[in-house]
Amino acid sequence: MVKQFASLVFFCVVFVCGVYGQKKADFVQFINSRHAWVDSIFQQLTPKERIAQLFLVRAHTNLGQRYIDSVAQVIQKEQLGGLVVFQGGPLRHAQMFNAYQRLTKVPLLVTFDGEWGLGMRLVDSTISYPYQMTLGAIQNEMLIYEMGRQVARDFQRMGMHFNFAPVVDINNNPKNPVINFRSFGDNKYNVTRKAKAYMKGMVEGGIIASLKHFPGHGDTDIDSHYDLPQLKFSKNRLDCLEIFPFRELIREGAPAVMVAHMNIPALDAKPNIPSSISRKVVTDLLRKDLGFSGLTVTDAMDMKGVTKFFPNGEADVMAIEAGHDLLEISENSSRAIGLVEAAVKSGRIKQVELDQRVKRVLAAKYWLGLNNYRPVKLTNLVNDLNVPAAKSLVQRLADAAVTVLKSDKRIQTFNKRIETAIVCIGVNEPQDFEKGLFVQVSHKKEFFITGRETEEELKDLLKEIRQSPQIVLVIHDSRVRPASEVKINAQVREFIGRLAGKRTITVMFTNPYVLDNLPIERSNSIIMAYQNDHFMQKAALKVLLGQIKAAGKLPVTVNKRFVYGDGE
Repeated sequence: MVKQFASLVFFCVVFVCGVYGQKKADFVQFINSRHAWVDSIFQQLTPKERIAQLFLVRAHTNLGQRYIDSVAQVIQKEQLGGLVVFQGGPLRHAQMFNAYQRLTKVPLLVTFDGEWGLGMRLVDSTISYPYQMTLGAIQNEMLIYEMGRQVARDFQRMGMHFNFAPVVDINNNPKNPVINFRSFGDNKYNVTRKAKAYMKGMVEGGIIASLKHFPGHGDTDIDSHYDLPQLKFSKNRLDCLEIFPFRELIREGAPAVMVAHMNIPALDAKPNIPSSISRKVVTDLLRKDLGFSGLTVTDAMDMKGVTKFFPNGEADVMAIEAGHDLLEISENSSRAIGLVEAAVKSGRIKQVELDQRVKRVLAAKYWLGLNNYRPVKLTNLVNDLNVPAAKSLVQRLADAAVTVLKSDKRIQTFNKRIETAIVCIGVNEPQDFEKGLFVQVSHKKEFFITGRETEEELKDLLKEIRQSPQIVLVIHDSRVRPASEVKINAQVREFIGRLAGKRTITVMFTNPYVLDNLPIERSNSIIMAYQNDHFMQKAALKVLLGQIKAAGKLPVTVNKRFVYGDGE
C-alpha cells in the first residue's frame, strides 16, 4: 500500500511538473531555428504579405467604433503582422482583438507599452505597478521578478504577447523630458539588475520583453516624439555607460531590443540620421558588435524624431534596410509596404535578408503558441486582471521602495498622541495619506496650502503651525507624469523653506529630482515616496507610523546632499 501511494505521489509530481512546469525554449535560439510551421506559413503568403508581417499598426478602443473599423479594414486589406495597443478598456480591447484576429491569415502579434503594467494604457479596470524610478529604489530584485511574472499573466489573459519594456535607459539627465521617472535610475549597475529581474519575469512568464531605447535615451533634453535629439558623446562614453545595460542583458538572453530615434554622430556621421534607421547602429553595432540575434523593433515610425528629415515613407524603407524585424506604427503602412517591395526588386534591400526577418517574426509567433491561436475569453476578464495576489504585490513593491533620507530620528519619535500640524502642499483636500494619518493622530491641525494665499496669510499660518510640537509637511505632485520640478510660487516656496526644520518630517509624493527643487533639506526626516499613487501613500504612512522600516535607497544622484544609494 505504501509503495502504491509513493508511486502515485511520484506520478502526480511528474505530471504537474510536465504540464505546468515546462520551461519554454530559449526565445533567441528558437526564432533563429527552422520550423515546419514557419516554412508552411511563409509559403502561403504573397511577397507583399510577407513584407506586411514586419509592420505593427496602432490600435485603440477609446476613439470610437469608426476608428476601430478603419483599422480593421487596414488589417484585412494589408494582412499586417500585428498591433501596437493604446488607450481603451480591457473588455473593449479583448473584443477588438478577437475581431481583428478573425481577419488575418496569420495571427496578429499584439504589442503594448506596459512599463508599469496594463495600467500604463488601460487606466480603466486594470492594475498599475510602480514606475521604474520607484522600482529602482527597491533592494530586493525578486519582487521585480514577481512583477514581471504577473505582468506576463495579465498580458496573456488579455490576448497580448509582447511588452515594450523594460526601459534600460540610464537617466543621468534630471531634465530629461521623455525618460526620467520611466528609468530605474542613473546607476548603470542598478539599472541592469532591475531590468534583468523584470525581463526574466516576463519572458519566463511566456511573453516577449523588449529592452529600450537603444543605444540609450537617458541623457537627452529633447523628446524624440517632437524632434530629433542629438547625442554628441564619444563612442567610448556610449560604450561604457549608455550601452552597458544592453550589452549585459543581451548576454542574459534579451528577446528584443527597441531602437530609438536619436542622432549620434559618433556612431553614424550621416547628417540628421536617426539611430533607428541607421544600418551602422542596427546591424553593425547591435547585431554584429553586441552579438544580438533577437528581434529588433523601431520606436514609433510616426514620431517627428524620424519623419522630420526622412518623410514620405523613406524612413520605413531605411528601417528595413538598417536591419529591423518590426516597424512600429508607420505613417502609412500601405505606402511603406509598396516602397519596400520596390526596394527589394531594385536590389536596394536583399531578398534573403528580408525573408530571414519575416521568418523570425513568424517564429516568434510560433514560440508564443499562435500556431494554436484561441480567442480571448471575455467572461470574468476584469476580475482576472485584478486578482488579490496582484494587488498585494503592488503594495509589497511600494512598501519596499519608500526611502528615508537624512535621518529617521524624528520618525522613530513620532507621537500619535501629541498635537501634530499636518501641512499639505499641492492638494486642496485630504488624500489617502492624510485620511489615514487623521485617523491615527489624536490631536491634529490641518492646513492645505493652495498657492492663492497672500504673503501675510502665509506668515500667520507659519506662526500657528510652529506652535505644534511636531509637524508633518506633505508635498503632492498629482500630475500623470511626475516632473523634476513642482510648480509653486515664490511665496509658497519660501513658506516651505521656513517650515522645514528640526520638528518637521517632510513626506514627498514626487519625482525624486524635486529634492533639488524645493528647500526641504533642513527637515529632520524626509520620506521619499516617488509618486502620488494610493499604494505609495499607504506605504509612506506605514513608514511614518513605524509599521514598517523603510528599506529603499535613492536610485539617482540629485545633488551633493542627496546621492545615489542614500537611505536610512
